[in-house]
Amino acid sequence: MEMIQLGDVCLHYRVDGDPDGAPIVFANSLGTDLRLWDQVIPYLPEGLRILRFDKRGHGLSSCPEGDYRMSDLIQDVVRLLETLEFRDCLFVGLSIGGIFAQGLAADHPHLLRAMVISNTAARIGTPEMWQQRIDTLRAGGIEALADNIMERWFSQSFRQQRPLEVSAWRNMLTRTPLEGYIGCSGAIAATDFSQSSAGLDLPTLAIAGSEDGSTPPEVVRATAELISGSRYVQIDNAGHLPCVEQPAEYARILNDFIGECGHV
Repeated sequence: MEMIQLGDVCLHYRVDGDPDGAPIVFANSLGTDLRLWDQVIPYLPEGLRILRFDKRGHGLSSCPEGDYRMSDLIQDVVRLLETLEFRDCLFVGLSIGGIFAQGLAADHPHLLRAMVISNTAARIGTPEMWQQRIDTLRAGGIEALADNIMERWFSQSFRQQRPLEVSAWRNMLTRTPLEGYIGCSGAIAATDFSQSSAGLDLPTLAIAGSEDGSTPPEVVRATAELISGSRYVQIDNAGHLPCVEQPAEYARILNDFIGECGHV
């Protein structure tokens, strides 16, 4: 278990692969921890130095009190990458992790050479939608939204055929610190990277799930179209977490992009 103190937050992280390999970073969605990528990692090619981490308020990382700003969350990532000497990275971000990727590419371009924005957008939802969700969380905790979130995370066939796995992911969600989940929700609510992402020109792959109830394919595609030279791919029969539902296919798409970028 690796922990690092970065200003007001202590982050849990894990580094795997070749210590001298090309750096690749994975950033998780709201309500998940670094185990989100467990089934994808074994499919990656050799020659990569792989970093995963729990953002503030999630997993084993600390959960500072008060409001979270997206700039704070992105600065956590900047400090982590610079401290661990991860530069010129391929950054793979899902959902809020994809927002991190866009913010890093715009304001810290020396850290990224390419990015994968998965099941995400330049702006996710509306402030009113997020406030309604936060109010529900304050009243009933994460449990009050858990079943609805599972329907957005996973396709109907996955929920029917693999109920034990869905139950495990539900447990991960509901065991997320409430203040951490609310803090990150508030940060997403206040974030619109449409203008800054429209100025990006680094190699970018956008991945969507055909049955994603959180960031539908048309939302992901619209964000991809903002970025010069980006490529859009849709994984059929998958929800918001295609890396869980179809890890081999997700890794195949990712590995093709790694090859295109010459990142091994």
